[in-house]
Formats: sequence, C-alpha cells, structure tokens
Amino acid sequence: MATVEKSKKNSLLKGDACSNCLEPSGSTTKLSACSRCGLVMYCSKDCQRAHWKANHKHYCIAKADRALHPQNSVSPLKIAASKTSVPDMQCAICMDLVTDTSSATSLHCTHVFHGACVAELRKFGLKQVCPLCRTPLTSRLETLFEESTRKFLVVDRLVSRGEVSWSSLPAWAQHELDAAISGWREAADQGFSFAQANMGFVFKGGRGVPQSNVEAFRWYTKAANQGIAEAQFQLGVMHEHGKGGVVQSDAKSAHWWRKAADQGNIHALYGLGVLYQGGRGVAQSSEEAARCWQKAADQGLPMAQCNLGNSYRSGRGVAQSYAKAAMWLKKAADQGVMEAQYNLALLLQEGRGVAQSDMEGARCFRKAAAQGLARAQYNLGSCYVHGRGVEKCQVEAVRWFKKAADQGHTEAQCWTVLRMRPGRG
Repeated sequence: MATVEKSKKNSLLKGDACSNCLEPSGSTTKLSACSRCGLVMYCSKDCQRAHWKANHKHYCIAKADRALHPQNSVSPLKIAASKTSVPDMQCAICMDLVTDTSSATSLHCTHVFHGACVAELRKFGLKQVCPLCRTPLTSRLETLFEESTRKFLVVDRLVSRGEVSWSSLPAWAQHELDAAISGWREAADQGFSFAQANMGFVFKGGRGVPQSNVEAFRWYTKAANQGIAEAQFQLGVMHEHGKGGVVQSDAKSAHWWRKAADQGNIHALYGLGVLYQGGRGVAQSSEEAARCWQKAADQGLPMAQCNLGNSYRSGRGVAQSYAKAAMWLKKAADQGVMEAQYNLALLLQEGRGVAQSDMEGARCFRKAAAQGLARAQYNLGSCYVHGRGVEKCQVEAVRWFKKAADQGHTEAQCWTVLRMRPGRG
C-alpha cells in the first residue's frame, strides 16, 4: 500500500498525476492542466473544483500575472476573440468553462467570469471586487461610464459655482467634457442603460452637445425601456409638454410616470398625483392623488408636501384634518414653497390646526409675497391696513397692493383705483 502511495506522489511531482486524488495519468485517465495557471493537473472537473476549494485558489497565479511585463499582457477575452492557441477559459467563480465570450466579464486583472456569476455574487451582497485578487468587480463599460461621469462632474461643478458657463468653457474643461460625453456615448451605443440616460440628459440641456429634444427623447426611450426610473420620468415630462417630436399626451405621461413611480421616483409620484387630481390621462381620483403625494412627501419632496397639506386642509382624498394640514404645509413652507407659506399663513390667522398667531401669519405672508405670489402680496397689504400681526402702515399697504395689482390681482386693483380717487389721502 505504501508503495502505491509513493508511486502516486512521484507521479504528482513529475506533473503526470491528478493534484487532488493523485490518480496517475494512464490509458484510462487523461489529465488536464488548470487553464489559469497551467501548473497543476486534474483527472476530472470534480477533482479540479475540490482542489480549488481546498487550497489551490490561494496559490493559483495566472500566467499573465507571472509575466515579466504584465502591463503588456493580452486580455483573455482578446485572446479568445483572436482564436489563438488558448483553448479554454475558466470562470474564476464557478470554475466552469466560459464558452460564450460575449456574455463574459473580463476585469483589468485579466480574470474572466460568467456575467451571470458576477450578478449572483452581487445579489448575495458580496463586495464588488474580484474574488481572486480583489480588483474592483466592474465591467469595462461600467468602468468607462464611471470614469466619464467623474470627468463630467468636474466641469458641472465649475458651471454650478458660476465660474464658467457651458458655452464658454476653458480649453482643459472642454477637453474633459468632450471625453466624458465620448465615453458615455460609447457605453450607450453598446446598451449600457445609465449611459443612455445620461446622453438624454446632456441633449436635453445642451451640455457639451447641441440641444436637441429629439435626441434626448431617443436616448431616454432606450434607457427607460431598460427600467431606468429617471429616464421614465423624463419621458413622462416630454409627453406632458409635447417635446421631442411627440404629440402631447397625458395618457403617455401617466404611463411612464407610473413605471417610474413604481420604483419610488419622487418626481414621478408627484406628477402622477397631479394627473389623478385633475383626471388627466387617468380616471380622476383624489384618493390616488393623495396616495401618490403621501409617498413623495414622506421622502421629502416639498411640492408633494404642499399638495398633501392642501388635501388635508380641504379634506379632498383624505379625512379632513387641520392639524395634519398645518404639519405638511409647514414642512413645505420651511423649504421655500410659496403656496405652502400662503396657506399656512391662513391657518395661523384662523388658528386652525395650529396656535392662532397674527404675527406668524403675517411673517408667512411676507415670505410668499417676497417670492412674487400675488395673493400673499394682497393679504400682506391687508395686514398693514388693519395692523394685523404688523404695525399699521398705509405706505407699506400701498406698496404691497400695487405689487399684487401689477400681476392682475382683481381686489388689489380695485383697492388701488379707489385709493387714487380725488380726495383720498
């Protein structure tokens, strides 16, 4: 028995025995080398998997990684595509052969995986790194997309800070923007959904490309059909306004906004609520409108909070509640929504759902009036006439009445006309 074992070990040292079960090569046993390192032999796939799990995965070094100049090595996918003498590629996750290179994922570290295996690893929460060498587990298109996005954000921050404009970028910034869009376009042309959505974004705003709603619509459609919620929302907007070469259609807006809303997109939820409230493109339903606004309001969207507050104030689609109305209107008012500031002021003056306070009411009217809301300007003028929450002041009253009148506010215009009659001080 000892002699047999010794013979197997000698065969292993010579490289003509299975590295797992030590079965020597013979007429009935055909050995195959590890396609990754080529240094060990196996009699079967089962032995190969068992040996990999036991310890070989810690010592298996790819041929390319052992080369003197790894930076000049060729990707396994490129080798396969050129039909050279490399016969097999193994997925480094499941150890099965990669027979379809079009569905494989090749990392910068040259390790190759089945696309499905990579997806499964992500489902189980595995960090997005190569399971062998810890290189980030991203495809070439993902890497291209991320690099392009970083270049774009550098330029976008310059513009958002007011240092430059999209039409007058310095040479280096224009170069970065051109590279970003070129990368996105390359990834988008190969079906990468996030890049397609970004192409829609740049064409819609004319950022680095000639502004084109038609092109924006085309790219948004590609991304939306792959389930990108932001693209679905943008398609709804374009159908709502009839942009991008399409006829205006509330029904199609509702179709795309519903898809985006189902993924939690807060702007789509808000827009869908507006359609339900007005019965545009969908059956009118104040209850559905309130449900949509509730979901968006819970995520902090100010206009949804305002509309939900108004629903509670009027009892439309929900059980009437001044307390809840005041709560949601205050959330929106604190974020600068002038409609919410105006309606909260009314509740404060009336003491409904909140402690009565003429002073706080006048303060809210002032915030909305400063943003140009005619109704708030008129009510603030009335506060100055009667000294409600502020000291009486005819000069301030006239100033705010005139602002409202200039915007077509009927009562403010009537007050101004009466005020200007002969004999009035």
